[in-house]
Amino acid sequence: MPEPTTIRCLVVDDEPPAREILRRYIEQVPGLQLTAECGNALQAFALLQQQPVDLIFLDIRMPQLNGNDFLKTLKHPPKVIFTTAFAEYALEGYELDIVDYMLKPVQFDRFLKAVNKAYQLTQVKIEQPIPEEKKNESFVYFRAERKMIKVMLRDILFIESMKDYIKVITTSGTIITKQSISSVEAMLPEREFIRVHRSYIASIAHIKSFTSEIIEIEKKEIPIGKLFRNEVMKMLS
Repeated sequence: MPEPTTIRCLVVDDEPPAREILRRYIEQVPGLQLTAECGNALQAFALLQQQPVDLIFLDIRMPQLNGNDFLKTLKHPPKVIFTTAFAEYALEGYELDIVDYMLKPVQFDRFLKAVNKAYQLTQVKIEQPIPEEKKNESFVYFRAERKMIKVMLRDILFIESMKDYIKVITTSGTIITKQSISSVEAMLPEREFIRVHRSYIASIAHIKSFTSEIIEIEKKEIPIGKLFRNEVMKMLS
């Protein structure tokens, strides 16, 4: 099975500690490659004229030229994830069609959520329309046992929340990771997974049967929450 194309990353931030955190995170995720780091937007602009990248982790408040204005100068910008301590810039960022917006200090699970969004957008751009054989190659990463574990989407049966942790139940076993179920929901494609309860996300392909109260996956009965029932029935009917 072919591996996905490596995503070349550029970190742009005037604070060395912030760049160091992102550098460490990037090094931990297979499929990401740190191409360069820049301390301001002008350095980044010059670098992009010489060396293309696929994804920029971009701070907003920087001297000389802020991240928003820098992004507007790019004719064909790569994908961008904003990293900043100021939430008030979020709206303008999304108007610039960024992938995601991370508030500092950036936690690893939040970083991973944003990166998975970038992965999915990259796959859609390259493969759209997606051939049937390619759909089976989609994957996500979960942090467990002090490493990043690659999980093919086709192998996920369901996901269960346990307070601050989640259990990812797959065809080959169970992965437990410290992450919120909402952040995992954002990582997964809506056409393939559905939130059926505040504590459960189910793989639509693996649902064997259902009623208005439960779904069944591999002999496991999963409750359908009242708040999710209408959406679940609409999706499955």
